[in-house]
Amino acid sequence: MDIPNFPECDHAVVKSLFEYSDYDLVQHLKQHPDEGKYFTALFCRYSPVVYTLIRHSARSMVQSEYLFTLTWRHILYELSGLDLPPDPPVDFSLQAWLVNLTAACINQAALPDVEEIHYNLQEASPPLWCYVTQALERLQPLHRLVIIMAQTFRWSNTRIAAYLQAEGQRISPKSVSVLLADAQQSLNSALPSDIQAIYFGDTDTVTEEDLAEELADLLDVSDLELDKPNLSSEA
Repeated sequence: MDIPNFPECDHAVVKSLFEYSDYDLVQHLKQHPDEGKYFTALFCRYSPVVYTLIRHSARSMVQSEYLFTLTWRHILYELSGLDLPPDPPVDFSLQAWLVNLTAACINQAALPDVEEIHYNLQEASPPLWCYVTQALERLQPLHRLVIIMAQTFRWSNTRIAAYLQAEGQRISPKSVSVLLADAQQSLNSALPSDIQAIYFGDTDTVTEEDLAEELADLLDVSDLELDKPNLSSEA
């Protein structure tokens, strides 16, 4: 079985953390939730173990890769609440914990049919997918909604305006363009700068348009639990 190659593992930011212990990486992750490099380093360290366990779970390749990414999203969530001993044990390792957590995800997963999964592991590495999804969740509901309609559904400004008008929002297609630009700026700000550097290159050259183009490939809408905004109260 071939283990996928993840280019971020060769990035200088991630490689600079390879000497960190599991304990140090988790501690830094908890202390700096606005940075994504520590989780990415853990992903690079343990992705072969997690991938091997999931790929052996008798699922299709498409479902396995989708579950692989969902599992890493769950791992990120669990790491933020993981209790660490005050002093790092000499033999501290996350491997057993990750194996148990992965097994639980395999046993409890209710995956959609293959034809309903649009996720592509080669286009959206799990750390990037996790942090983009997390950034989306932090947006105000209307911003999140227009980004999903425009960048994932590929709706035109006219169609988005018609939908919002049907929901009681007075907005023109031209105003949708302004709203979408604001939403993309908010998303860019919500995505950790080190994640942008690792996956998109020099953060000084990353534009809202660059990030918007990535969203269509990164996000599987059926997996996002979007709160429907109360449009009448949105500015």
